[in-house]
Amino acid sequence: MEHLLTLVQSNAVVVSASILLIAYVFIALEKIPKVTIALIGAAITILLGLVSQTKLVDGSINPHYFINFVDFNVIFLLVSMMIIVSIATRSGMFNWIANELLKLTKGHPKLVLFTLGVFTAVTSAFLDNVTTVILIMPVTFFIAEQLEINPLPFLITEILSSNIGGTATLIGDPPNIIIGSAAGLSFMDFLNELTGVVLVILMIIVGLMTFIFRKSLKAAPEKMAAVANLDNSKTITDYPLMIRSAIVLGLVILGFVLHDITHIETCVTAMLGASFLLLFEKPKDILGDVEWNTIFFFIGLFIIIGGLEASGGIALMAKWILAVTKGSQEATAMIILWASGFISGIIDNIPYTATMTPMLLEIEKTMGADYTFPLWWCLSLGACLGGNMTIIGAAANVIVSETSAHHGHPIKFMQFLKYGFVTMIISLVISSVYVYIRFLH
Repeated sequence: MEHLLTLVQSNAVVVSASILLIAYVFIALEKIPKVTIALIGAAITILLGLVSQTKLVDGSINPHYFINFVDFNVIFLLVSMMIIVSIATRSGMFNWIANELLKLTKGHPKLVLFTLGVFTAVTSAFLDNVTTVILIMPVTFFIAEQLEINPLPFLITEILSSNIGGTATLIGDPPNIIIGSAAGLSFMDFLNELTGVVLVILMIIVGLMTFIFRKSLKAAPEKMAAVANLDNSKTITDYPLMIRSAIVLGLVILGFVLHDITHIETCVTAMLGASFLLLFEKPKDILGDVEWNTIFFFIGLFIIIGGLEASGGIALMAKWILAVTKGSQEATAMIILWASGFISGIIDNIPYTATMTPMLLEIEKTMGADYTFPLWWCLSLGACLGGNMTIIGAAANVIVSETSAHHGHPIKFMQFLKYGFVTMIISLVISSVYVYIRFLH
């Protein structure tokens, strides 16, 4: 065993990179649950001594202690927001808002598609994408049934909108939570730098989908009247819970906005909101709704990447990027933006972002914070918007696809690719122009 550990230590970069690469391959193949792959990879990383099992060395904190590589800001923010959203959803408040918006469309299918797209995007900016699509799908199937039209145009638009909307804020998409925590970027930083360009992309893409699907978006006048006169009076099932949840969610978001003044970390603000709401609930019921698979996937992944970081592999990647681009900020920014878009369309954007953030921190050490600042936004835009390329590009895409197939309306891989690829290219072109004008010009 000692001989093996010595061999691993002398080839630490190769071994840690191999573990990460093999984990990527198995995650992409989707034959084994990704949480299982991440935890196996993490256990092997610790076992081989790529990260340390010992907290203290000679009375000092060991920098290579495996727990040090787990970003608990990300973990606690995710868990807390999942708890808040789970409790708020039980009141029916999000469905009530969706129904009220749909009534305003008077049942016109094109307006319904536009409204569902925008509602999905805005909701995805403040809740996570998966929760948003789970909330909106029952409403979508009901509306399509009422109008007697195919739900696929609505569902495809919702997938695209959820990934676009999630790009706009710190809490909208897990890659942004990872980036925000690593780079020390606040909720307001994301709002100031990304919300404007995301809004432009959203309007263009939802408008484009409305045009593309225009022939499918036709319904009889009496069917439209049924949607216009939706009975929304019984949607909210628990008024005290709705009021409590709305106040807490509002205060938590306000806490995120005021971070630069209060200096209270977003994860602490979210934990305060979640713990207050849990006072009125049975924790066992609510904690069952937390996506523990996702949480432990993150933990395992952070440890695997920690092995590559501790071995010096991440620093080598950073040097390689700077060598290829000859230190040009414009070239580095565009490579990160476009590579992130294409890679995130094929593999999960969470492990990709978790691998790239320490690399950008290494670039920051060499080139400085001003050089690296635009690169964080390139990573965010590429990783989040790239998820639209394929039906497996993001978790929300997969959930909509599976649910739609269960309802007898399968979304085929190549069918989605037609819309997803065009959406991604348009999104990245707009993002490139924005990044160049805003940061590089």
